[in-house]
Amino acid sequence: MKSNNIHSNRITIASLLVALGIIYGDIGTSPLYVLKAIVGTKVIDETLVLGGVSCIFWTLVFQTSVKYIWLTLKADNDGEGGIFSLYALVRRYGKKLVIPAILGATTLLADGIITPPISVASAVEGFETLIPGLPTVPIVIVILSLLFFFQRFGTQKVGIAFGPAMIIWFTMLFVLGISQIMHYPEIFKALNPVYGYRLLAEYPHGFWLLGAVFLCTTGAEALYSDLGHCGRKNIRITWVFVKICLLINYIGQAAWIMHQGQPLLDGRNPFFEIMPHWFLIPGIIIATCATIIASQALISGSYTLISEAINLNFWPRVTVKQPSNLKGQIYIPSVNTILWVGCVLMILYFQNSSHMEAAYGFSITITMLMTTILLSYFMRYKLKWNKWFIAGLLILFISIESAFFIANVAKIKERWMFLFFELFIFLTMYVWHYARKVNNKLVKFTDIGKYIPRLKELSEDDSIPKFSTHLIYLTKANSRHQVEEKIMKSIFSKKPKRADVYWFVHINRTEDPYTLSYDVSELADDKVIKITINVGFRIQPKTEIYFKKIVQQLVQKKELNLHMRPDGSTKYNPEPDFKFIVLEKFISVENEFTLRDGVLLNSYFLLKNLGLSDEKAFGLDKSDVVVEEVPLVYQPMQQFELVRNNI
Repeated sequence: MKSNNIHSNRITIASLLVALGIIYGDIGTSPLYVLKAIVGTKVIDETLVLGGVSCIFWTLVFQTSVKYIWLTLKADNDGEGGIFSLYALVRRYGKKLVIPAILGATTLLADGIITPPISVASAVEGFETLIPGLPTVPIVIVILSLLFFFQRFGTQKVGIAFGPAMIIWFTMLFVLGISQIMHYPEIFKALNPVYGYRLLAEYPHGFWLLGAVFLCTTGAEALYSDLGHCGRKNIRITWVFVKICLLINYIGQAAWIMHQGQPLLDGRNPFFEIMPHWFLIPGIIIATCATIIASQALISGSYTLISEAINLNFWPRVTVKQPSNLKGQIYIPSVNTILWVGCVLMILYFQNSSHMEAAYGFSITITMLMTTILLSYFMRYKLKWNKWFIAGLLILFISIESAFFIANVAKIKERWMFLFFELFIFLTMYVWHYARKVNNKLVKFTDIGKYIPRLKELSEDDSIPKFSTHLIYLTKANSRHQVEEKIMKSIFSKKPKRADVYWFVHINRTEDPYTLSYDVSELADDKVIKITINVGFRIQPKTEIYFKKIVQQLVQKKELNLHMRPDGSTKYNPEPDFKFIVLEKFISVENEFTLRDGVLLNSYFLLKNLGLSDEKAFGLDKSDVVVEEVPLVYQPMQQFELVRNNI
C-alpha cells in the first residue's frame, strides 16, 4: 500500500504554506543568534565579520542546498524522511548500519533539548533593549511550559497559522536586511570564499569559530525529517525563498556591524539593533512567535522519531496518542515530559542564550555525519551511482562535517551534562535492539503441520473444557507453516487449551511507512489458520481491531466456511468468543550470564517493565487477553555435582 502522503508532492499555495510553517522553524530562526555568536566579545574587523558571513553562505550552499535539499531528499521512503526512514531503506546492505542509525537518532533527540530554550530565549531577550535588566528566564520557562502543556490537545488548529506566521517572519528578515544593505551595498563582497578562507586560516583561532558558524545550518536535518509532511517539491521550492531571506538578513546584520561605529558589540544583538526603534515591540513579538513555531516543529519531530524507534525495535513500547484527526500527528506523554524537564533545566542552568550558544550544535554534527554514512549506502545500492562520484561527494561532506565536529568538540566542557542524557538515550536504543536480537536467537520455530492431527483431536475432545471458541496467538514466525515451539507447549502442556479454531497472527513490520495489508493461510480446514498482517513502520498496530475486521471479511465473503459454524456468541452476549494469548518472558534462575549478557538482558527486562505491556502495545486492550509467563534460558547452568550428606 502506498503512502497517503502522495498528495504532499502536489504544489499548491496551501502545500507551500504548510512547508513554510512546519520545517523551517529551527534554521529560520538562526539569524537571532548566529552572527552575535561569531563576533561575541571580539574586536570587530573585516576579516572577522566578512569571513563569518562568507562561511555562513558557503555552509548553507554545501550543507543545506547540496546535501539536504538536492541529495538527501532523494532518499524518499514512500514519501517519508528522517534518519530511521533512511535506515529502513538501506539496512539490508550492512549489518553495522544499526550503529550510525542509533547514534544519529540519539544526538538528534538530545540536541533538541537545547533548541527550544535557545530560540525562545534569543527572542525574549530582545525586550532587554527596551527594559534593561528584565528577568527573561521566568518568561522563557512560562512560554516553554505552556507549549509543552498544549501538546496533549494537538496542534491542528494552531498549525493552520504557522505558514502565514512564518511568511511574516521571513519577510521581516528580508526587509530588515535590505534596509541595511541599501546603505552599504559593498557588503556583498562577503560572499567571496576568500574571506571565509582568511577567517579560518589567518584570523587568530579562526578555525574554532566554525562552532558558531555551524549554528546557521543546525535545522537542516529537519528538512529531511519532515519530508512526509510537505513533499520534496514543496521543500525545494520554499527553500529558495527561505534561503534568500536568511542570507539577506545575515548580510544586513554584517553591514550594520561594520558601520555601527563601535569596536565591540558589548552584548548587543545585531538582529534587534537593525530594527527601527518604533518596530522593536512588533519585531520581538514576531520573533517570539517564530521561535515557538520552531520549538513546536522540533517537539513534533521528536514524537515522530520515538514512534519510528518503537516500531523499528529501537525503543521500549510507550503510550502513543493521536490528539487530533490530522494524519501523522501523534503525542507521546513520556517524551513530552522528558523534553519539558530538559528544556527547563537548560534555561535554569545557562540563564541566557549567549551561554547556550557555546553548547549548541555539537550533537547535530554527529547526526549529520551519521546521515552521510547511511546516505552513501543509499547512493550506492538504491540510486546505483558511479562509485567514484559517490566517493567525491563523501569526501566533500565528511571533510566539511569533520571540520565542524572538531570545532564543536571544544563545546563539550560547556555541555558535559548533555553527555549523560545522550548516553541514556544511546544505551536505551542499543540495549533494546541487541537484547531483542538475543531474545530472537533463542526462539525455536516448529512446523505447524506435524501438530495439526493433535490440534484437531484436542478441538473435538469433549472431555476437555473448552478454553475459547477462537484462540489467537501472536507469533514472530514469518513462514506461513511455522510458529514458536513455546506456543505449542502453551496449547498442550498442563491444562490443554481446547478451541474450535486456532489462529496464529504474525505482525510483519514493513520498510514502507504506511503499509496495511494481510494474507490468510488455511492450514487445516476451518481449524488452524495463519494470518500475516503487514504494518508500516509509522503505524501504531491495533492487532485486535485488524483481526476482528479480517474475520468479519472472511465471514461476509463466505471463506473458510466460518459463517457455517458457531462463533461462541449467545443470546446473552452477541459478541464472538475471542481469546488472545500473550506469552511474556522472564529471566530464569537457571542462567549463568557473562557480564555483558547479564547487563544487556537485565537492562532489557527493566526497560520492558517500565514500558507498555505487550497486550497494550499490540492493541489488545479490549478483548479477553491471557498473559502466560515463559522462562528465558539463555546461558543455562553448567553441570554440577550435588552431594547428599545423610547417607
